Amino acid sequence: MAGHQHTWQAGSAHQLPAATAGLAGPRASTAKGDVICYYGNRGEPDPIVLTPGTYGLSNALLETPWRKLCFGKQLFLEAVERSQALPKDVLIADLLDVLNNEEAQLPDPAIEDQGGEYVQPMLSKYAAVCVRCPGYGTRTNTIILVDADGHVTFTERSMMDKDLSRWETRTYEFTLQN
Repeated sequence: MAGHQHTWQAGSAHQLPAATAGLAGPRASTAKGDVICYYGNRGEPDPIVLTPGTYGLSNALLETPWRKLCFGKQLFLEAVERSQALPKDVLIADLLDVLNNEEAQLPDPAIEDQGGEYVQPMLSKYAAVCVRCPGYGTRTNTIILVDADGHVTFTERSMMDKDLSRWETRTYEFTLQN
């Protein structure tokens, strides 16, 4: 799973370009039978159980078909395809590159319609996987890797003091308990 968070003046929102659920049965998401659900502050009132597959989440509902979301999922899947041949630290670097892609995915009528007048002045920046605008944008990237043995590598890259030139990366490793 790879994702990042945005800041917005007084609040925050979450953005996950893509997450891949496991290969188990239709209601289970891991070989151990764990379930992965999606729940947000808009949309369905109850959590949605995710079937195996790849999902994208931006500043809207799960799988909102924004071009930046589709592009982020494509980049994510390409990194996952390469992952078998990569050391873990290189995979993490690749996923951080995906999360920090600032290439605008325009035109995108869906973003323009949803954002209305608010998004127009910053559309070329807002329509990228990684948003970098004054007072609004990506402030944290998170990579969570879980292997078949339940070993977890949690890496988070965070902006320091709202300064785009200062970032801190921390990694934590642990094993899930049965």
